Amino acid sequence: MALTKNHKKALEAVDAEKYYSLEEASALVKKVAYAKFDESVELHCRLGVDPRQANQMVRGVATLPHGTGKEVTVLVLTTPDKEAEAKEAGADHVGLDDYIQKIQGGWTDVDVIICSPDVMAKVGRLGRVLGPRGLMPNPKSGTVTPNVGNAVKEVKAGKIDFKVDKTGIIHVSVGKVSFTPEQISQNTLEMLQTLERLKPSGIKGIYFKSISMASTMGPGVKIDKSSVPGI
Repeated sequence: MALTKNHKKALEAVDAEKYYSLEEASALVKKVAYAKFDESVELHCRLGVDPRQANQMVRGVATLPHGTGKEVTVLVLTTPDKEAEAKEAGADHVGLDDYIQKIQGGWTDVDVIICSPDVMAKVGRLGRVLGPRGLMPNPKSGTVTPNVGNAVKEVKAGKIDFKVDKTGIIHVSVGKVSFTPEQISQNTLEMLQTLERLKPSGIKGIYFKSISMASTMGPGVKIDKSSVPGI
């Protein structure tokens, strides 16, 4: 496929063989972004883990200090006594049986689903629909909790759920190109330090095999892990 003029310029601005410091990469990704929309900034980390081994699965949550820049749509499935709490916290959709029926009919027009533990017996039946889309509530990610209001506020403020894929790579959004380089850098640092804290105890050898960053349409920028404190 022929390269566009703007994409060619972006490629020329990035040295494919060089490992940039976190600060340099954050500024460069923003500089070479050329799309007419506000591109996401994606972080890609290849980890030295085997996701097929239960004790090497890396999964968790991180709260980015500057959020992701994305408007997150939240559905809360809960009992009537907690509906007001969820709505006041900023949930976009709140209910139970009516939304369960909608989801069974194929509706999944949300980014995050939060539920209280007492409705999991009903929500569990939605696994076939929600599981493949990464929407199934999970206690480990904080989306099954009696404190639905706090959970909604955290998600709206920039809390993200992530999981290593079957090839051992973490893909996660750490902001938008409209962010300042400092905001991108600080979000990325928080994410990388969170991954370090989640390092499986049985891992031998190199944990962070490679780290790179790219905007939605832009080229990848390699990050020198020695420039990242705490990993």
